[in-house]
Amino acid sequence: MVGKEVEREEGSQGGGEPGGVPGSGSGGISEEEAAQYDRQIRLWGLEAQKRLRASRVLLVGMKGLGAEVAKNLILAGVKTLTMLDHQQVSPEDAQAQFLIPAGSLGKNRAEASLERAQELNPMVDVKADPENVEQKPEEFFTSFDVVCMTGCAQEILVKVDQICHKNGIKFFTGDVFGYHGYMFADLGKHEFVEEKTKVTKPGQGMEDGPDPKKAKLDFTETTLVKKCVSFCLLKEALTINWSSDKAKALLKRTTPDCFLLQVLLKFRTEKGRDPSQQSYTEDAKMLLQLRVAVLTSLGLGTDLLPDDFVSFCFSEMAPVCAVVGGVLSQEVVKALSQRDPPLNNFFFFDGMKGNGVVEHLAPG
Repeated sequence: MVGKEVEREEGSQGGGEPGGVPGSGSGGISEEEAAQYDRQIRLWGLEAQKRLRASRVLLVGMKGLGAEVAKNLILAGVKTLTMLDHQQVSPEDAQAQFLIPAGSLGKNRAEASLERAQELNPMVDVKADPENVEQKPEEFFTSFDVVCMTGCAQEILVKVDQICHKNGIKFFTGDVFGYHGYMFADLGKHEFVEEKTKVTKPGQGMEDGPDPKKAKLDFTETTLVKKCVSFCLLKEALTINWSSDKAKALLKRTTPDCFLLQVLLKFRTEKGRDPSQQSYTEDAKMLLQLRVAVLTSLGLGTDLLPDDFVSFCFSEMAPVCAVVGGVLSQEVVKALSQRDPPLNNFFFFDGMKGNGVVEHLAPG
């Protein structure tokens, strides 16, 4: 269940990508852009920033998590960000959705977020689309480099991921349920470069050392190593056969949040919404029933999720949105800039414990 990686050296330099930090107008970057993105260019290089600047991103769902992702991607400097959400602003949005100004109750959530989002970075073209993602044709998604979905039913997540996978579009999804949050990535066959400390081989100016035959690390120089990693579809990751011997061994070190996610996605499918504090008793009872149904269908014992799990998965918690939104947008930036190893393929965050876990769930 581990993705394959291949690597080869691309060349070396004293850090960053060839060309270093640009001056005014260098490499097609304007003086204003060089000033705006100076720290980022120093961090991941001019070429990576140019890829970001040419990228078109679709962000579905503008609740608390969507607002965090939008903020981070706009500040990072993508070319265009389209915020798509057909829902109206609700009283609950005030808890974590900081892009919506006061007095917006009843307005479209994407359109209400537009002004504050655009003010974050005038260099980014931010758009609001008030239509329903479920009514969008396949060709709509192919006009983007990345599709990032939040707050969607499992059926539409699987459908859009298949469209993206087929057309070479990077796909992400994530959600926050109370103290719990997750993100998933399907980048297809993804190529990227990783900066590593250069290894000086024997015979390269090492004759005077105590052990001249031993290779050493040269911390003054780095080399860019090109790699390729393959991702699976969301549908495949959610339908692993846990009855196999290999899967049973993996189960012992798999976070229970993997199965909590399946219960919560099932709830969203059944009810057309997420668990709500306004109907806590009813929703808690249904979550316990779905736990039995979901875990039994996977051939697993219900003790994987203790009864008290229902107490911690209601509403969007703003701090959890910040953490998961930070990781999710970071992975989008890495995918677009083609710098650094991506998380393959799940990230789960438990706000009660204050820790996150990366899980690779794939058939095999």
